[in-house]
Amino acid sequence: MIRLTDAPIDPAPLMETVRSPKAGAIATFDGRVRDTSDGRSVTHLVYEAYESMALLELDKLVRSARDQWALEGVSIVHRIGRLEIEETSVFIAVSAAHRADAFAACRYLIDSIKQTVPIWKKEYFRDGSVWVEGP
Repeated sequence: MIRLTDAPIDPAPLMETVRSPKAGAIATFDGRVRDTSDGRSVTHLVYEAYESMALLELDKLVRSARDQWALEGVSIVHRIGRLEIEETSVFIAVSAAHRADAFAACRYLIDSIKQTVPIWKKEYFRDGSVWVEGP
């Protein structure tokens, strides 16, 4: 499952999508909105995406991860729109027969998303806002 959503992300059903009797491990990444960035108090975030391109790039990343590791399942959901403090911005679930593959693929996916997928983050503070550059 790969999708973008403006609704809150519920991790439980995403983990179910990667369950398999062949999977001995499910690794997850739950990226959340924090209340501080570079010493400034964050009030909220806004994510924007070039949606059709973002979905194509996410699909490429999943195919690349499957080429590198023996994976049973992969789910990625990324929020767009306004997010409040402590909300999940991105959730990744990866299942594999062995934990090393699940961990490695999960790490690869989040690092690659931040580098290649056209999703942009704007941080809002009490005294202004800033687009966040790079990983």
